[in-house]
Amino acid sequence: MFTSIFENTTSSITFTSIFLCSMCSLALGIVLALVHKYTSKYSKNFLITLSILPLLVQTTMIMVNGNLGTSVAVLGAFSLVRFRSLPGTSKEILSVFFAMTIGLATGMGHILFAVFMTGVGGLFLVLLHASKIFNPNKQIKILKVTIPENLDYTTVFDTIFKKYTKEVELEQVKTTNMGSMFDLSYRITLKGGVSEKEFLDEIRIKNGNLKIILSHPLMESDL
Repeated sequence: MFTSIFENTTSSITFTSIFLCSMCSLALGIVLALVHKYTSKYSKNFLITLSILPLLVQTTMIMVNGNLGTSVAVLGAFSLVRFRSLPGTSKEILSVFFAMTIGLATGMGHILFAVFMTGVGGLFLVLLHASKIFNPNKQIKILKVTIPENLDYTTVFDTIFKKYTKEVELEQVKTTNMGSMFDLSYRITLKGGVSEKEFLDEIRIKNGNLKIILSHPLMESDL
């Protein structure tokens, strides 16, 4: 069922077969770009890249006469260009590898397999994005507080944490402002139904209304 349209060797590659593979690569690249657009934050340039990348990978496969080892080595070097200066998110890395896989399949003539793989993979990405299976716990927060040096950071917020949180972990302590202040970073789990404003108001009283930041754990740029 998933046999290659290139029957034997590169001598069987014709204009018609290359045209079919190229159209398939472009179509599946656009499908992948639309899936990425629905499931992730995106830029127009990155979506265009995803649309064209399978065609470029397919072209490289054909140019190296179907030698998979050589193709992967060349395409591995190509893929580094995207992340040379800017860090990519896990979703972007996944989409780049997905596009490369499509190009590898079409470049070897396995058009039906490429279509099947894109359909199944794209469907699962959409379903997983829409489901709540992997949603983070909204009660988990990152709390960053600045306190003056005369306060004991090990116990200064114990009473407040006992009242508003279920779990507290002090992750980092850093001196600032020529050593006259401490920057504290906590990972906390709030109790259900508590008021974040009341929680922060009590901390403000303790730290003299210095800087406080309450945020969600960093989830997107995890690589």
